[in-house]
Amino acid sequence: MTSSLKFLFEAINQTQTEWEMRSQIAAKIGEYFAATRWGIFFFDQLPLADRNLQKALRIGLSVKHNPVVRYLVERHAPVHETLVTTPKDWSIICPRPDHWHVMAGPIVSQGQLVGAVGCTREKLKPAFDTKDLADMGAICLHLSVWITAARSQSLPKLVEAKFCKTDLRCKAPKDCLTPRELQIAELVALGRTNAEIGSELWITENSVKQALKRMFRKLEVSSRAEMVAQFFSNQRT
Repeated sequence: MTSSLKFLFEAINQTQTEWEMRSQIAAKIGEYFAATRWGIFFFDQLPLADRNLQKALRIGLSVKHNPVVRYLVERHAPVHETLVTTPKDWSIICPRPDHWHVMAGPIVSQGQLVGAVGCTREKLKPAFDTKDLADMGAICLHLSVWITAARSQSLPKLVEAKFCKTDLRCKAPKDCLTPRELQIAELVALGRTNAEIGSELWITENSVKQALKRMFRKLEVSSRAEMVAQFFSNQRT
């Protein structure tokens, strides 16, 4: 297990984008903990326009209703459900059979909780234990260092990379792509379908279609290929 943990640290260090972190590293973490479900979530990227997801977040990720979330927010420390509540109470809070055992860890940047890592196990699998908490803490430390470095380095580039119809330096911010639209553009460039983009960003396929229409108008293009060409042209400028 120690070598596997070292492999995870190396994989995190070699990751280039937050998308890779969510799509690739999260799966490796889930495998390490023999989890049923897993995920890496950055709070500033949650699609709050989705009403169904908003409702789920208000309940499932509520500090008031969920003691796991409350512990994570207050202490910035890894936690599993048995650390903060009884099995009976947890089954009422979260009755899903694939979330019978839950463990979460914090991603912290500049003193703020900016994201979380989550793993769940089914009822028939063993509960997470103190060793799992220690390992999750080590993983979260590396994730926190990575996200702090990545965002501090990419912020100036992100501002310069926003696209405008009139000026690549974005003198008219209202004509530029938003951070969410930039995410969609990056996934289009990777060959993802609308359905795959929606699944990756936790939004509906129709939301992706509508976003692409807005992006085409902003960039004055008529196809995904034209948009990708302009995307990389601006990236190199």
